[in-house]
Amino acid sequence: MKVHWTKTAEGHLDAIYAYIAQDSPQYAMRMVDRLTRRSQQIADFPLSGRKVPEYEMDQIREVIEGPYRIIYHIKPHQNRRLGRHPWLPGYSSPRRIRKLP
Repeated sequence: MKVHWTKTAEGHLDAIYAYIAQDSPQYAMRMVDRLTRRSQQIADFPLSGRKVPEYEMDQIREVIEGPYRIIYHIKPHQNRRLGRHPWLPGYSSPRRIRKLP
């Protein structure tokens, strides 16, 4: 299966990098690499992620990487990236997931 990263997801990845890079650009790049490498796991094993508790749909899954939730939607011919929940200091509450069309 192919993994498609939405513009929103790419923006979240950039924000994660910027946040971590304030203290360590090297660690920020390592975290971004770890997150993007999870795309291969999702592509190869789309059912390897657990069902997202906020949704009652088998095809919406998540994998955890460090303090981040990588949430994706399994479609017959592609996986669509929905969003990421950063659990970082400075965030007062988790961001809400919005269902994409």
